[in-house]
Amino acid sequence: MASLTRLLALVRSTGPEDHNQSRVLDAALLAFLDFGIKRTSMVEVARRCGLSLATLYRRFASKSDLIQAVGMRQARQFVEEVDAAQQRQVDRDASAEAQIVELFVAFLNGLRGNKLLERLLKTEPEIVLPYLTVKGAPILELGRDYLAEFIARLQDEGKLPDYDPEPLAEMIARTALSLALTPQTVLPLDDDAAIRKFARDHVVVSFRL
Repeated sequence: MASLTRLLALVRSTGPEDHNQSRVLDAALLAFLDFGIKRTSMVEVARRCGLSLATLYRRFASKSDLIQAVGMRQARQFVEEVDAAQQRQVDRDASAEAQIVELFVAFLNGLRGNKLLERLLKTEPEIVLPYLTVKGAPILELGRDYLAEFIARLQDEGKLPDYDPEPLAEMIARTALSLALTPQTVLPLDDDAAIRKFARDHVVVSFRL
């Protein structure tokens, strides 16, 4: 599994930012939310963060570099939020079932609650959709590796039987991504209680409990 964890390790190692970088990324995110990615200029980002255009370009050589940095920060924040949700379960020595349910809730809410992703899917789907579908291997890798790590930990703790975690991890990652991209569904996923019930009824069994 080590060869498959490079992106997850990279995401976890991207922060924290220094003060100026944090200002730039905050400004860029707000501009992307206001105008979209295509209509946001480096001039606008520089204005919002209070830096000269020359200083901004010294930190980010191109708009593409800035977009990538914002994306990596969003991914890191997502992982940190899911990590925190999981740590709460670990601290209370929760059962495997409880941990699986809460992980599914955290995954789904983290994807569905991402304001930038929601904005781009509505207004600039041609920018984001390729990186979540036909070019979505890195995103799926990130989700798969996180889930495989989660399964392996529960196996080490004796809470799950021994099996190759990666096929199951990829299936769950694909399911969560699909539900986030297409929230219109007949599945009862209107709130956290409904998501937990769905996870208990249909996701937990996949982990061979």
